[in-house]
Amino acid sequence: MLEQIAFVLVFIAGVSLFALRIKAIRRNILLGRDLDRSDQPGARWKTMALVALGQSKMVVRPVAGLMHILIYLGFVIINIEVLEIIIDGVTGHHRIFSGLGSIYDFLIGSFEILAFGVVFSCVIFLLRRNVIRIKRFHAAEMTKWPTSDANIILVVEILLMFAFLSMNACDGLLQQALSASIAEGAEVSTQLSHYVSAGSFPVSQFLMPLYDGLSVEGLIFVERFMWWFHIVGILAFLVYVPYSKHFHIFLAFPNTYYSNLEAKGAFTNMEAVTKEVQLMMDPSADPFAAPAPDAADAPPARFGAKDANDLTWKQLMDSYSCTECGRCTSQCPANQTGKLLSPRKIMMDTRDRIEEIGKNIDQNKGEFKDDGKSLIRDFISEEELWACTSCNACVEACPVNIDPLSIIVDLRRYLIMEESKSPESITAMFNNIENNGAPWAFPASDRGNWTQEMNEA
Repeated sequence: MLEQIAFVLVFIAGVSLFALRIKAIRRNILLGRDLDRSDQPGARWKTMALVALGQSKMVVRPVAGLMHILIYLGFVIINIEVLEIIIDGVTGHHRIFSGLGSIYDFLIGSFEILAFGVVFSCVIFLLRRNVIRIKRFHAAEMTKWPTSDANIILVVEILLMFAFLSMNACDGLLQQALSASIAEGAEVSTQLSHYVSAGSFPVSQFLMPLYDGLSVEGLIFVERFMWWFHIVGILAFLVYVPYSKHFHIFLAFPNTYYSNLEAKGAFTNMEAVTKEVQLMMDPSADPFAAPAPDAADAPPARFGAKDANDLTWKQLMDSYSCTECGRCTSQCPANQTGKLLSPRKIMMDTRDRIEEIGKNIDQNKGEFKDDGKSLIRDFISEEELWACTSCNACVEACPVNIDPLSIIVDLRRYLIMEESKSPESITAMFNNIENNGAPWAFPASDRGNWTQEMNEA
């Protein structure tokens, strides 16, 4: 009974801490501007099924993609086994689903094979990051914490799977001891009788020699230790994940569902500017007409985005969904030519800033106190923003449909429309459009001059 009470308390603590963190992240995301992504539900479900569930963009890079699918399937399917552990922990039973017979044997055997796949894939990923040292994992923005975060998760996954397999190995040996005692007609202890004969152990059988020399009491101790290590480790993992890049495990699904379904390269229009243009184009409109009552009371809208909370909730969700895999940066032509821009850093900086804003609100009893910082300059430099070619390579490469370009464009809009700041080449283009009706530095009357040279030839 004490063990059951301890399990329930640990379980409630883990789930509660996870829920509190989720609540904080949800609040931070909703600090962003409103955005309607309720259209085309059929297309959205299809996108989520293909990209998040089907991992369609992961396998573009086959080695990493297949390894990721092994880990993904392993953790999703092995959660069925975690359900059994939770029920056992609450009720005091052992292998409560063992009554399923051959189906149960098949499930446990499948879980073991998947657990081995998870261990194998995690080892390969550790080698890729720390021995082969693939370039995209060691860019400037991958400082000590992002690098450590990735390694911590991989090591924890290996330990959790090892605990699961060791638990089964000891369980299998205890089942053999139970069967031998029954066959010999010997008295079976209450502790040993707890281990019913059930399950198939295609992988953990190779770990049995590690524990074969232990007494029955020693096997029970190791089996119980590994059982507790596995479930407490999973609960600790659950609490840790929302603080790490691996939060995409949960956010990949809503993030892909709310993807931008418009054609790549189609820029959004700012509502305030659109209304001004429509007013200019309507000869019957009264430019001096009083605004609607609601509009009169509302504060003037900011052009573009200066800080993280000027972005939309979807852009903030993108930042929390970032896997920090670096595929976007490795595909970025600006980054490839040595420029400062890294789309991955844009997402990491956005997440760091909205986290900072959220903590500011918490510290000031629900109200944001100006801290003198902004996303532009304090986190993302103007040089980074103007290095972007707007090619959408980063958007195409992202395995969970994150859109770094939309953030870059909104930050640029603020610089141009609120601060009238842009590189000299872009300022010259704006002046030419204003004066000549085209981006070139000559009047419309001279545009056909090049044809005279052709006629002369």
